[in-house]
Amino acid sequence: MALSDHGETIGLFEPLMVSQGAPSRPALNDLALELAAKSAALRSSLPSSIADALAELVRAMNCYYSNLIEGHHTHPIDIERAMRDDYSVDPEQRNLQLEARAHMAVQKWIDEGGMTEAPTAPSSILELHRRFCEGLPPELLFVENPKTGERIPVVPGALRTRHVEVGRHVAISPGAVPRFLERMHEAYSLPGKIDSILAAACAHHRVLWVHPFLDGNGRVARLMSYAMLHKALDTRGLWSVARGLARQEAAYKDHLAACDGARRGDLDGRGTLSEAALAAFTEFFLRNCIDQVSFMETLMRPDELQSRILIWAEEQIRSGALPQKSDTVLKAVLFRGQIERGAVEGILGTSERTARRISAALLQAGVLSSATPRAPLQLAFPAKYAGRWMPGLFPEPS
Repeated sequence: MALSDHGETIGLFEPLMVSQGAPSRPALNDLALELAAKSAALRSSLPSSIADALAELVRAMNCYYSNLIEGHHTHPIDIERAMRDDYSVDPEQRNLQLEARAHMAVQKWIDEGGMTEAPTAPSSILELHRRFCEGLPPELLFVENPKTGERIPVVPGALRTRHVEVGRHVAISPGAVPRFLERMHEAYSLPGKIDSILAAACAHHRVLWVHPFLDGNGRVARLMSYAMLHKALDTRGLWSVARGLARQEAAYKDHLAACDGARRGDLDGRGTLSEAALAAFTEFFLRNCIDQVSFMETLMRPDELQSRILIWAEEQIRSGALPQKSDTVLKAVLFRGQIERGAVEGILGTSERTARRISAALLQAGVLSSATPRAPLQLAFPAKYAGRWMPGLFPEPS
């Protein structure tokens, strides 16, 4: 079936980047360099084993805040349960857990290098949508026409075939979507680090402006920008802007709406849309990124992290939830990054049987992990303890 294409010109969503000559560009360049430096410092400060464990928790955090922006509240503890196939008996809550699991799977795919094309490539955008929506329960794969009440199915990885309006924004005709996505990819295929970082912010709005799918555009935009920053900065999944955007949701949505606005006179760039609004959103986005890297850096300061974990462990030992000397094993893991299972006996100065019992208790509690029964022991960051270990990462469950 031929899709309706009104022949809209590509210039309708220009500029796609804040131009080099824009008054705001030098300050944006500085923010991009600051973000690159802070992200690299965080990455280099963490042993690989701890960074890998932290990335798992950040996926849950990113998923939680991205879904929260969409009005869906699924606490990371429930997300963690879903990853273990432990679902709520309440159908609505179970659906939200499945939605969260789908989001986590897509981010893990990004983190592990599964995206072979550039994040802004039309094929990548379609793949993000397909992977996310294929994991959703049928009850969440519909949108409702607010005027007619018609329930319209959402096809994973399929561009929309209908005209849509989002607030005051009338999106381009469905037949024009492929042309606009191709132009986006061309504009954001930039070689320099600064441009690549700025593009993650600019593309975030422009893909929402195109509105390629009937539903799921917000999550696709956030995952796409996450993938762009992951590639440009080698973030290793250690931080995410989603927490910052959710904590300033009203400002986030106001900025996006402002970017839909037309050029505001001769001093506002040379495109159809406002360059000043795009620059303001880019600044907002980058400052949120910097804030989130700083927040994660504060949480992961070795002495403070160790203190919080060991205080928690002492409390668990006193209550009988963990065996004696569990804190000694945790301290060794924190210091070394990981320890061989056979080394626990020497670290504790106990029998092999006692060492195995303590290791098993820590694994059972979820505070240590191991790839196989013989693999080294590594620190884990279970969501249920995040409130104590990493305060402020996400809200305490109600």
